[in-house]
Amino acid sequence: MAKKILVITGTVSPAEKSFSLALTNRFVKEYQSLNPNDEIIHLDLNNEQMAHKTLSRENFGTYFNEQDALKYINQLKEVDKVIISSPMNNFNVSGLIKNYLDHVLLADQTFSYKYVKQGDAKGLLEHLTVQILTTQGAPFGWYPWGNHTEFLKGTWEFVGAKVNTPILFAGTKIAPVSTTNPDEAMNSIADKIIEAAKKF
Repeated sequence: MAKKILVITGTVSPAEKSFSLALTNRFVKEYQSLNPNDEIIHLDLNNEQMAHKTLSRENFGTYFNEQDALKYINQLKEVDKVIISSPMNNFNVSGLIKNYLDHVLLADQTFSYKYVKQGDAKGLLEHLTVQILTTQGAPFGWYPWGNHTEFLKGTWEFVGAKVNTPILFAGTKIAPVSTTNPDEAMNSIADKIIEAAKKF
C-alpha cells in the first residue's frame, strides 16, 4: 500500500548552495527508487507564513490557531512518514524549523500531559516514522553544546514517532567540502544515504 511522505525543509541558503537541500534531494531520490508508488509532499518552510511567526508575549493568545497550527498538525496526522532537514544555524536548527516545531508541538494534539510524572508525557504521533537529515559548517563535535541533530531526534521521539538513524553531513565550511558543489559532496556519503533509505 502506498505511503504518504512529508518532506520538510527549512534552510535559508540559496537552493544551489544548500548542503541540506542537496542531502534531502539525494535521500528522496534514493527513497523513491525503492518506493516508486509512495506520494511525496514537499513543505518548504520559506514559503509558509507560519514559519516566519515567532512566539512572543504579544501573540501568545493567537499563535496556536487553525491556519498556523492545526493545519500543520493535521497534515502530520494524515501522512505516514516525515523527512525533515535542517542546517545548523547558530548551534541549533534554523529559525524556520524552530517556528514550525513551536506551532505543531501542542498539548493534546501531538502529545499529552495526561501523566504528571517526569518522562510520562505521551506522544500522539505514534503512527509516524521520521528521517532526520542535518548539516553543519563545523566538523562534528567541535561545539558539543550545539547538537541540532539530537534536538530533532528527541523532539520527534517525544511526540511518539519512530526515528530512523539520523544522517548528519558535517564540515560544510571546511575545505575541501566548502569548495565542492553540494550535490557532488553527497557522493561521499552515498552509501549511508542508500542504507538509511532502505530502512525508512
